[in-house]
Amino acid sequence: MDKKFDSGKKEVLRARYEAQKIAFAPVVFQAVRLLRDLNILNVIEAAGKTGLKTEAIAEQTGVSCYGVTVLCETGLSQDVLEIKDDCYILTNVGHFLLNDELTKVNMDFIHDVCYEGLFRLDQAIATGKPSGLEVFGKWPTIYEALGHLPPKAQKSWFAFDHFYSDCAFPDALPYVFDLKPKSLLDIGANTGKFAIQCVRHNPDVHVTMMDLPGQLAKAKENIAAQGFGNRITEYPICDLLDPKAQFPGGFDAVWMSQFLVCFSEAQISSLLERAKAALAPQGNLFILDTYWDRQKHEIAAYCLINSSPYFTAMANGNSRMYRFSQIECLITKAGLCIESVDDGLGMGHTLIRCRTT
Repeated sequence: MDKKFDSGKKEVLRARYEAQKIAFAPVVFQAVRLLRDLNILNVIEAAGKTGLKTEAIAEQTGVSCYGVTVLCETGLSQDVLEIKDDCYILTNVGHFLLNDELTKVNMDFIHDVCYEGLFRLDQAIATGKPSGLEVFGKWPTIYEALGHLPPKAQKSWFAFDHFYSDCAFPDALPYVFDLKPKSLLDIGANTGKFAIQCVRHNPDVHVTMMDLPGQLAKAKENIAAQGFGNRITEYPICDLLDPKAQFPGGFDAVWMSQFLVCFSEAQISSLLERAKAALAPQGNLFILDTYWDRQKHEIAAYCLINSSPYFTAMANGNSRMYRFSQIECLITKAGLCIESVDDGLGMGHTLIRCRTT
């Protein structure tokens, strides 16, 4: 008889091990972050394949031998480090933790912006409000709080936001300006980076930035410094979610970049309807965003899916990273038709072009 005596035990043990990784994930995160921030990974990398002993790491970093041991052994357990002849050596995982910009931006964002607040994820799920944001103060959403966050948290938030959006702008600009718009409304303009790239890319376009007054104040400073104040104007709006707050109209193009994910489905419907009303006849609405179900690599889908709890606990309590099909339904519901869909811009962005039906 061809009998398998393990009866699936190896698979069960492997699954149980993966469950323990989840149970200890916060411990591993903080220990590995300190391996990076206390310069331990740096000095181990510099030692190459020979590695370093605990005492040498302690001497070079100023961390006690006890601290080095505790942190490095966690690194061993997570394949960040390996050990040979009592010397710690950097693995490929450790290399990416130390040198990969995506990993650095994600880790800083989770630690500086999300970590404490995620303890209140259960409250946020129950109430539909960003309960975790209370660690920074009393704000309805993180967007009003941005200008008041501690400097480190603010820096990590903008680094995270810009890392994912900025790299897609150069790829998206030709799609927008092949249609030769003379006027463009940038909804959710943030710090004005896209507006600046637009007027640099095309000498004939005028951009109107629409956002919260606090955000526009920062954007205005950036634009003045670049000397584009005559071609980029601001349209402050105190409450984007007020359905009575109409958008300015008559634009050849309306632009939304990493914007709709900041809202619930009902709020997205309202925003799309008002964006539609802002279009001139034959105008185009462009939506640039990342959808986890349209990613080429599993890494990207993993990062996107696990960004959703940030929106729940910290940002606004009711939005998330959407699947493309969900946004597609909301676009149709708003009386718009999709003219084109282009994937693979920047870091897995999708550009949707819509027109009035």
